[in-house]
Amino acid sequence: MKNRIGVWVSCALVILLAFSPMPAQAQKGLSLIRDAEIEHIIRAYATPLWQVAGLNPDSIDIHIVNDDSLNAFVAAGQNLFINTGLLMRSENASQVIGVIAHESGHIAGGHLSRTQDEISNAMTSSILGMLLGGAAMATGRADVGAAIMQGTQQAALNNFLSFSRGQESAADTAALRFLDATGQSARGFAEFFDILGEQELLSVSQQQPYARTHPLSRDRVDAVRAFIAKSRFSDTPTKPEFEVMHARMKAKLTGFMRPLQTTLKSYPETDNSLPARYARSIAYYRVANLTKATALIDQLIAEAPNDPYFHELKGQMLFENGHGKEALPPYEKAVSLDPSSPLLHVELAHAQIERNDPALLKKAIEHLQFALSREPNEAMSWRYLATAYGQNNQMGESSLALAEEAILQHKTVDAIGLARRAQGLLPKGSANWLRAGDIIALAESNKKKK
Repeated sequence: MKNRIGVWVSCALVILLAFSPMPAQAQKGLSLIRDAEIEHIIRAYATPLWQVAGLNPDSIDIHIVNDDSLNAFVAAGQNLFINTGLLMRSENASQVIGVIAHESGHIAGGHLSRTQDEISNAMTSSILGMLLGGAAMATGRADVGAAIMQGTQQAALNNFLSFSRGQESAADTAALRFLDATGQSARGFAEFFDILGEQELLSVSQQQPYARTHPLSRDRVDAVRAFIAKSRFSDTPTKPEFEVMHARMKAKLTGFMRPLQTTLKSYPETDNSLPARYARSIAYYRVANLTKATALIDQLIAEAPNDPYFHELKGQMLFENGHGKEALPPYEKAVSLDPSSPLLHVELAHAQIERNDPALLKKAIEHLQFALSREPNEAMSWRYLATAYGQNNQMGESSLALAEEAILQHKTVDAIGLARRAQGLLPKGSANWLRAGDIIALAESNKKKK
C-alpha cells in the first residue's frame, strides 16, 4: 500500500516540477546558470517561433538549468527552462528548435493554468480516496479500505495523465504549425522523438525527466511523421548560422562542465576547428592553465574580432585569475559589441567595482542600472549595485539596493530594516524614498501571508 502511494506521489512531483507556477527564484532544487552567449542562441532559435505564436519575445524569460538530465519545461506563465543535459545531448540545432517549438505550444495554449486545475482535481480525488479508505479500515475492513485507496489514487493519476497526454498532442500540433509558419523543417523534432523513444524502453526509474513528463504515444509520433510527409519545408536545411551556434554552444558547455581529459577526448588537439579551440580554451582556463587558454582565445579573437563572446571569455579568464586591470578592456569590448546584453554589463561592472577605483564607480553604477532596467529580478545585480553605491558614499542608495536584493530573496525582515534605513538617508518624497516605502509595504504583506 505505501509503495503504491509513494509511486503516485512521485509521479505528481514530476508533473508539478514540469508545470509549477512559481517564479524562477522560487524553483526549489534547480541550479540555474547564466551565460550571455547561450541565452542569445536560445533566444535566436525561439524568437521566430514566439512571433508566429502571437507571443511577445520580450515577455518570455530563458533559464538554463545546470543539470545533465534530458529535460525542458515551461513554468510560471512565460518562463522557458532548458537543461544543459538536453543541449549537450542534442545533435543539431533543429532538434533544439523542435523542443522549443513544443514548449512554446504549451505557453501559447495556456496549458499551465489549466494544468494547475487538473492537479488540484487529482489531489482532491486522491485525498478523498484516502479518507474513505481510512474510514473503511477503521471499521475493521482493511481489505476494503486498501482497495478504495488504491482505486481512487490510480483513477486520479489516470485522469491527470490522460489530460497531460492531450496537452502534449496539442503542443505538438502547435509546434508543427510554428515550424511551418517560420519555414523550418520538423525533421529535428522527429529526431528528438527518436531520442525519447529510446528512453521509453527503459524502466521508469531510469528514464530521463523529459520522457516521464512528456509521455510519447504512437499517435503523437505518427502525427509528426505524417506532417513531415506533406510539409513543403521538410527538406529545408537549418540555417547555417544556427548550426554554427549549436556547435559553439555544445563546445562551450563541454569546456565548462566536463573534466579537461573528457573535453580533450571530444575536441582533441588535432582538431583545429573553431568549436574545438573554443572548448579547449575554456577547459584549460578551468584548470588554471592561463598560458594555453589565452593563446587559444587570442587566436579566435584575431579571426573574429567582432565576436563579443570571445572578448567576454578573455575578460573572464583574466578577471578570475587575478588580472583585474587587464580584464577591463576585453569586457569593455564585449559590451561595445553587444550593448543590449544585461549580463555583459553586469560582468563589466563587477570587474570595475573590484578595481576599487573611484573613477570607475560611476561607470559601474551606470552599467548596473542598465542591466537592472532589463532584468530587475536579478538579486546579484542589486548586490553589486549596493557595493558600488557604498564605495561611492551613496549610503541611502546602497541600503535601498540591498533592500531590493532582500525582497527578491524573500528575506522580509531584512528587506524592511534595510528599506527603513534607506528612507532615513534619502530625501523625503524622492523616487528612491518612495520605492523604499513600496518595499516595506510588500515585505509586510508577505509576512502576513506566511
